[in-house]
Amino acid sequence: MPRRLVLASASPRRADLLGMLGLPFETRPAGIDETPRPGEKAPDLAIRLAREKAAAAVASPGPSLVVAADTLVVLDGEVLNKPADRQEAARFLARLAGRTHEVLTGLAVRTHPEETLESEIAVSRVTFAPMSPDEIAWYAGSGEGLDKAGAYALQGIGALFVRSVDGSYTNVIGLPMERLYPHLRRHGFLAISPSGS
Repeated sequence: MPRRLVLASASPRRADLLGMLGLPFETRPAGIDETPRPGEKAPDLAIRLAREKAAAAVASPGPSLVVAADTLVVLDGEVLNKPADRQEAARFLARLAGRTHEVLTGLAVRTHPEETLESEIAVSRVTFAPMSPDEIAWYAGSGEGLDKAGAYALQGIGALFVRSVDGSYTNVIGLPMERLYPHLRRHGFLAISPSGS
């Protein structure tokens, strides 16, 4: 029986990225407690949450590959989560403006029924252009960043203010496709011959 692909996320951005491959997949979000542990560093948090999401997701009947991810925006060692409202979004943007921050995504891949669980982390450095108070108010007021870590969307209006991305672009959106690719190939989802053969 062929293995089914399961995305353990409710994120439409992750679904869009996976959908670009033209592969059929099921979306089965996993609800977990995302509270950081005392003293837990951002990379450890991202990996742990991704692994917990992959483990908690309900796999399809029969063989499946469960993909989970957790993305964090980190500035000065502090994680900037999804803003509570437009005012907090504006505060986040004011801190990001004209500076470079890191985006970390923990990626976890679980096989079922074998129950192997592999994980890794992708890190990108994103530099924002300086933003005027009017630009900050306008973008925060758009509401685009309210459901996104760091209060911005690289694949949306937020691209107006991103000066550069050092590292994976898809990592910043929420699913590092170049990290996921070897897993998909190994499990037969992408029938591409190895280089040179």
